[in-house]
Amino acid sequence: MTVCVVEPSAADEGDGPPRAGCAITADGSYAARLARRGDSWFPERWTLDGPEPYAVPLPGDQPEEPGTEVQPMGDGRVLIHRPVAGRHTFSLLYPTGPGTGELPLGGIECPEDTRLRLLPPAPGGERAYALAVGARSSVVWLVAGGGRGAEHAPEYVAEVPGRCSGGVWLDRAGRLLALDRETGGRTRTVVLDLGRGGEMSPLLQIADGSDDRLLCADPDSGLLLIRSDAPSPGQHRLGWGVLGSTLPVRFPECLRLPECVATPFAIQPGQVLTPEQCAVALRCDGAFGSWVGVWRPAERVVRHLPAPEGWLTGAGTWTEEGVLQLPYATGAVPCGVARWTAPRREADPRTAPAPLREDAAPVPGVTPAPGAVPVANAAPVASGVSVPGAVPVPGVAPARRTAVVLTTAPGWGTAAAPATAAGLETAAAGLDTAALDRVAAPHPLTSEAPGEPPEPEPGEASVPRPVPLQKAPLGRLVTK
Repeated sequence: MTVCVVEPSAADEGDGPPRAGCAITADGSYAARLARRGDSWFPERWTLDGPEPYAVPLPGDQPEEPGTEVQPMGDGRVLIHRPVAGRHTFSLLYPTGPGTGELPLGGIECPEDTRLRLLPPAPGGERAYALAVGARSSVVWLVAGGGRGAEHAPEYVAEVPGRCSGGVWLDRAGRLLALDRETGGRTRTVVLDLGRGGEMSPLLQIADGSDDRLLCADPDSGLLLIRSDAPSPGQHRLGWGVLGSTLPVRFPECLRLPECVATPFAIQPGQVLTPEQCAVALRCDGAFGSWVGVWRPAERVVRHLPAPEGWLTGAGTWTEEGVLQLPYATGAVPCGVARWTAPRREADPRTAPAPLREDAAPVPGVTPAPGAVPVANAAPVASGVSVPGAVPVPGVAPARRTAVVLTTAPGWGTAAAPATAAGLETAAAGLDTAALDRVAAPHPLTSEAPGEPPEPEPGEASVPRPVPLQKAPLGRLVTK
């Protein structure tokens, strides 16, 4: 499973991605969220690796307060973080018959100007970390799974000069942690080697004056999803690169969605030697709400999917076979997973298979795509948002040579609208595969150079381009 950034809480400055509806373990086995019962909130654990997903409520003696965080552990227990008057306490919750067991893990005292939040679930599921961001420095804490036993957590791990945000794991051992560090008015991504006492090394510095953040990383393929204003100062754009590649960071036009903010939240795992073939799931936020986008680096098209009703927004995982799994909760289905299979690259995105859900039933007023199975519990979406074929999303003007294709998702809340000739022409232009980005064998990833020479045609020898001196490549990670 892909390890992606977890956004800051509402108290943060808002320079990170929006908060996901739940947290999922790195292997996709468990999820945890705060569920609502009337006006009260309580922790809830989801089991996702069985034949059917199911939820286990873990209520405490009293409702949880605003600002409480929960995170699933690999053994099925749930870590809970409760901030109370400058003190942050941590406990492990687990079901005990009709009740909830709680193992206290201690707490951390923080000054008033310090914010503390949980970092994304670490690979392996045995440890959990938190990031305390102060005025001049940030501290990484091990809050569960320490070497001296759970009852002795939390443990100090490392201190980083500057204010940090984000948090992305780069390996499956849970050793390399990437953080976006703000110093001198600029944000750059650095890597902490937790196996060497938090030794820090630079990771991203695309241009001299750019703000560069790492949003998503896949440990198998090395695919990185980056947000930076290097290609267009003052405007942050989505880009991609491969850890250890000499090719520059790319900023595809198809990922520029006017009036929308696209945030990657999951990358298809298991594509060890073909990062350009990894399917990437995007959370798209615009005037019409949130929906799902699917994109591959090897393609210049984004498939737009209406989100399932009750989607725990921003949460989801990919399987190695290319199945996108999105957790959702409704009154009728309190614990469900919507599944959509990404078409192969050679398939035409205008005729891609529609997302399906197991509770399939006809939806009044919705015309399904040919061969698709309609689904119940459709949530209404503004007219014109989806049609079978290529239709631009309202408020999203496709850029030149970029197809914005909305794949009809029966039961995920769609409304039919007539296809337009302009939309079909846009889709056809976006399917110009002769100009698709080509990816060479992995080498150290470099920044994008203005005016770089065109890439060789197929069959020609690929020669690594030099890196301009005023731009720093992605640093090699030394893990002796």
